[in-house]
Amino acid sequence: MSRADANRRRILEVALAELLRDPEASMDQIARAAGVVRRTVYGHFPSRDALIGALIDGAVEAVAAAHASGRARADDPAESLAHSMVAVWEIADGYRLLVALAQRSVAMEGIRQRLAPVREQCVNVLQLGLEKGDFTSTLPPAALAYVHEQQLFGLMEAVNDGLLDPKDAGLAAASTALLSAGVPAERVREIVAGLAR
Repeated sequence: MSRADANRRRILEVALAELLRDPEASMDQIARAAGVVRRTVYGHFPSRDALIGALIDGAVEAVAAAHASGRARADDPAESLAHSMVAVWEIADGYRLLVALAQRSVAMEGIRQRLAPVREQCVNVLQLGLEKGDFTSTLPPAALAYVHEQQLFGLMEAVNDGLLDPKDAGLAAASTALLSAGVPAERVREIVAGLAR
């Protein structure tokens, strides 16, 4: 790895920690915390928004990997959806303050575009569940995938505002997604109990 790559990686790691600690952290603060001069930070990221965008890109990659890993844990569409929501929450929880910050500094449309590959996989799971009769939502799969995405953002905000304990949010994300997909409440309780074990 080149020195420039090492500097970039270090800046991103430190920036994430600094922004989670202080969402108003300046580029100067980030440079000092990373042990580099301000010019080095600006050499990699021409603006604070560009830096936050790069952090969001990293978060989206981690979310996509978690979603795929969770999805692969079960063939049953409802269980696959529940596993993927819990796996995504475990990653998203570490970035929830950053997402709130990004919604202010990076256009929400940019976040939606970055999440498009994950959403596409969600649509596939939802389509399969609707075809098998596991899901009974009247929404088409693509629309339901957007609903699930917004539910996750809503849960992040609820945790940020102290309305929901972060340790409960993963299972809440799974049960909320299943219920909105039209899975009967008894089946949702059974799946969530299995996840909680």
